[in-house]
Amino acid sequence: MTHKTSNEPLLAGLYIVATPIGNLADITFRAADVLARCDGIACEDTRITGKLLKHLDISKPLWRYDDHSKPQERARLIEMMQSRAVALVSDAGTPLISDPGYRLVRDARDAGVKVTSLPGACAAITALTLSGLPNDRFLFSGFLPNKEKARLDMLATAGQTDATLIFYDTGPRLVKSLAAIDAALPGREVSVARELTKLYEECRTGAPAQLIQHYTAHPAKGEIVLLVAPPPLAVPVIEDVDETLRGLLKTMKVSQAAAQLAKDTGLDRKILYARAMQIRET
Repeated sequence: MTHKTSNEPLLAGLYIVATPIGNLADITFRAADVLARCDGIACEDTRITGKLLKHLDISKPLWRYDDHSKPQERARLIEMMQSRAVALVSDAGTPLISDPGYRLVRDARDAGVKVTSLPGACAAITALTLSGLPNDRFLFSGFLPNKEKARLDMLATAGQTDATLIFYDTGPRLVKSLAAIDAALPGREVSVARELTKLYEECRTGAPAQLIQHYTAHPAKGEIVLLVAPPPLAVPVIEDVDETLRGLLKTMKVSQAAAQLAKDTGLDRKILYARAMQIRET
């Protein structure tokens, strides 16, 4: 399948462009089109973005913009957007997801600049779909802190949420992060996703101790996505809950029985549903 870019100039404004997280073939037609037609690109590292543009056979002015950029540099970009089309990219993936850029978007909106966001690759979402962990609710918390106490505190706080937790990490920190998860959230299943979209893509799931053993023997490199399963469902301690569920299941579906008992007792319907499923299968 081929795709031709338009010769029409883009409207002035800010274009948030997601780029590949590893495999350059993951660039979208729309992203390539915007990068080819924009007036310039704000990026974290001009060398990395330059490689992508070379792959796409595109030549554009590159302006460095990262967490260390000064307010006046941001103001200069906002001024450009009043009359020119400026694309914002990160080194990999969707900008603003643990990357600089939210201040630029906020100031652009405050200045009345048209802001357009193009969907595309995101390491957190890619890893979530690979992991096999529950994905109906998830909490993305960026990078874990470097200091041990702050790391443990963050895990303890995030771990109270009934959702799969997603963190970014790096190879040299991985074993320490897994040890912190084991200490702060014992009994949780963990997935380590790395080399996403690349030839040696890996998603390894298990207990933290097992993963620590593996990655101590086989040190990981590059950027990593860590995922932690939600808290396990606790069976309510009520003497007659099983007996009541058995009675209800004689005339009701599992979902109906769980809903009815939840209404009568105030117990969590999801927990009762899981218990009713266990009873029905025995």
